[in-house]
Amino acid sequence: MLTQLLDALRDPVTRGVRLGRADFRSATFAGTADFRSAIFETDADFRSATFKGTANFVSATFKSNAWFGSAAFEGVTWFEMTMFTGVAGFASVTFKSDVAFVSPTFEGSARFELTTFEGYTDFRTASFKGDARFRSAIFKGDARFTSVLFQDAVFKSAVFECNAWFRSAIFGGDARFGLAIFESDADFRSAIFKGNARFTSTVFKRSAGMGPLVCAGQVTLSGAVFGGPVTVAIAARRLECWRTHWSSTAALQLRYATVDFAHSVFEHPLTIVAEPDLFRLSDGTSVDEQVLSNESDATVWVASLRGVDAAHLVLADVNLSRCLFTGTVHLDQLRLEGTCSFEGVPPRAHWRNGRPVRFTQRRTLAEEHHWRAGRPRAVRGWNTAVFGTGHVGPAQLAPVYRALRKSFEDAKNEPGAADFYYGEMEMRRHDSGTPRAERRLLAAYWALSGYGLRATRALVWLLLAMNATLLAMMLWGLPADYPKPVSTGRVTGQDIQLTTDTPNPANPTGPLQERISSGRFEKGLRVVINSVAFRSSDQDLTTAGTYIAMLSRLTEPVLFGLAVLAVRSRVKR
Repeated sequence: MLTQLLDALRDPVTRGVRLGRADFRSATFAGTADFRSAIFETDADFRSATFKGTANFVSATFKSNAWFGSAAFEGVTWFEMTMFTGVAGFASVTFKSDVAFVSPTFEGSARFELTTFEGYTDFRTASFKGDARFRSAIFKGDARFTSVLFQDAVFKSAVFECNAWFRSAIFGGDARFGLAIFESDADFRSAIFKGNARFTSTVFKRSAGMGPLVCAGQVTLSGAVFGGPVTVAIAARRLECWRTHWSSTAALQLRYATVDFAHSVFEHPLTIVAEPDLFRLSDGTSVDEQVLSNESDATVWVASLRGVDAAHLVLADVNLSRCLFTGTVHLDQLRLEGTCSFEGVPPRAHWRNGRPVRFTQRRTLAEEHHWRAGRPRAVRGWNTAVFGTGHVGPAQLAPVYRALRKSFEDAKNEPGAADFYYGEMEMRRHDSGTPRAERRLLAAYWALSGYGLRATRALVWLLLAMNATLLAMMLWGLPADYPKPVSTGRVTGQDIQLTTDTPNPANPTGPLQERISSGRFEKGLRVVINSVAFRSSDQDLTTAGTYIAMLSRLTEPVLFGLAVLAVRSRVKR
């Protein structure tokens, strides 16, 4: 074996040679180092070695560990179809020229921490069956990881100074790109993440697009920075964008995902769109979503917009039934396009304190559900808060409903705005900080007409008021008979002086049931109808009838107006 090593040092051409323990530590290869098809039976140690010419390890096999730590490759390096059975240690290696790891197999751990790739780097179709560690690696040229198979991949704090291609790569476990820097394009088209994809605090300086990519778990962009216009296309179960900074326009095209956008910062228009159809590439092929086959619905849910300035935010076709809105700035400037759905209210009647309770259907916020579910003797059907969402009450929810109402009104969606007006009034009515007199007034407004938004309720009260007025008129308001005018006078010479007077109507007498007749019903009905129209009838009335008519002319037109107002709020455009 010693003879083989000495021969290798004198003439670094060991093509096809079987080597036992190969110890090339600190060796210098002045010319071409040709290890094509070489088989290293035990550990191969090239630590601190220097390859001044081409290093060729094409089809080489390392049956044990391969150590290249701190080595320097000054010429073109080839590891095409190389087999690494044990640990492949390339930590702190410097590749000063192009390097090709095309179709190699890493069955053990592949360690490229602190490695510097100064030229073009090619890992196409590589297979990492163990963990692939590229922590703090520097890629000064283009880096190609197209169609690579990873298990656990770690690119934390890596720097890509030129283009980075991960097109069609498959990540079998978690992929960690936290604190990485992409100074040019980061191409993840057709990439598949079977675990989680973590881009925490990653910097994308000029990347124009990210995806379409598919993730079976969570994609984390929290703390990431996007320096230029970007289109992000992701199909994933969850997308977390806490404190993500978007320095230019951005469009997020999503499928399946639950998006947490809390405290994100964007200075230009940003759009979140739910894509109903499969993502397609430029050649027309569809992106494979097999890892999400258990998901039956591609609906996109927004989980939180807390701490976001919504002045430039556009949401299209997303589900907002779980979204937390409190703390959102400029919520009145939020634009909702397409079909953006909110949570409703419990759908059927429930019993509370021995009486039935039924809620009128309307759009509600998730935080109202949480507040109502947490109240004593809460009605079933309100969704309880998830741990960590915090607690808000009517005082915090009223301005949120008000801002969303204004957003809908600015979009000329008056029926949609009506639901949020209803929610705002509900929060004011239940807010303990609201003055008691105002709360009582709001309670009356709610009971009579649902804050001027429930036409049926106002019409029911109007019919009840009209029936009560009609009954009161028949019982006490209409006189027993209608006295005829009586004229009295005297004759003085040729002058005649007459005085005509009508006696006061006599109050009805006798049993109450005898006062209810068809004739009195017809006369009372005319009085009631005139009262609704705020007109005075010519019908003679008793003193009680006069006051009843005055009261009806005050209340019934108001109820009729509330009913008309409620209808108008639902049909106005």
